Amino acid sequence: MSSGFSDFFYASQDGLQLHARIYGEANSGHWPVVCLPGLTRNCRDFHELALHLSRLAKTPRKIVAFDYRGRGQSAYDPDVGHYNVGVEAGDILAGLAGLDIEEAGFIGTSRGGLVIHVLGAMRPAVLRAVVLNDIGPVVEAGGLAHIRSYLERTPKPKTHAEAVGAQRGAHGSDFPALTEADWERMVSALYRETDEGLLPDFDPRLVETLAGLDPTRPVPDMWPQFEALAAIPLLAIRGANSKLLSAETFEQMRNRHPCVETITVEGQGHAPFLETGSLPGAIAAFLDRAEQRFGSK
Repeated sequence: MSSGFSDFFYASQDGLQLHARIYGEANSGHWPVVCLPGLTRNCRDFHELALHLSRLAKTPRKIVAFDYRGRGQSAYDPDVGHYNVGVEAGDILAGLAGLDIEEAGFIGTSRGGLVIHVLGAMRPAVLRAVVLNDIGPVVEAGGLAHIRSYLERTPKPKTHAEAVGAQRGAHGSDFPALTEADWERMVSALYRETDEGLLPDFDPRLVETLAGLDPTRPVPDMWPQFEALAAIPLLAIRGANSKLLSAETFEQMRNRHPCVETITVEGQGHAPFLETGSLPGAIAAFLDRAEQRFGSK
């Protein structure tokens, strides 16, 4: 574990081999933390945050960062219809069962937050605290259309430097706060090296799941699922330049959840890099407050 983590492979209910990274050791008496990435992202997005939470935080915790099916080191699904949040929530529960984790804090970026909403309906007892990173019960159709447009014309860089330039060119206006090191870290998480150069580390058919999106029509909301989380401590994070989570929805989340804390990240869009600035410390402190208030295992 010189890299700070170990790899965990397990089988989904339909037989796909899936993957997660495990950071830290089981710490009896403290909740572990489960990290769930965005639509086309993978567990590497959480590497720096996971190192902080498992090693540097006041309360070191076991961290489990998942690759959904079709992303990272998890197998691609031959049926593109299985790339949906319901199936992915079931995959997470299968992984937690394999790790004997019955309850945890959860951190969900974008798609990961939607998976958390589904987990709250499927097995609410597993959720002890929730961090939603730039996602809420209302997803802006225009923001999804922006993501689809980018995925449909995903650049194919040959080198790491080209990839950094492409990502900054596509997203730099929404993320003026990022440093060169931030962009380089993001590229290392997003791409894998192949004989043909760098390739995004996800099944390219994922873009098909957005094919029927009509940006002129609202996406069905998840307010009932959000309100079912009312008894669970919640930290909601929004990028000030986000196109996916509107300021109006963010305000409604603040008003409709009795145990919510909120952070707006200036100079970042969708979705804020959780390892930047004061966010690792803020997330660790939130988890500690939640555990102190609602009890440990």
